[in-house]
Amino acid sequence: MEQLKNIFARISGLITDEDGAVTVDWVVLTASIVMLGMASMFIVAGNIPGLTEQISSVVANQSVGS
Repeated sequence: MEQLKNIFARISGLITDEDGAVTVDWVVLTASIVMLGMASMFIVAGNIPGLTEQISSVVANQSVGS
């Protein structure tokens, strides 16, 4: 019976321990920032070919002269 009380005491101690909570918060925050950056990169990268075609047509239609 005493061993069972010791096991429960250790488990309750682990559950209430908050030493690693800050680390988990930083990992989650960093992962969300990375995912947001990747999402914006995919959005921007998907629009680059269309924008380069538009820029190319505008530059090709410009006349150079004095």
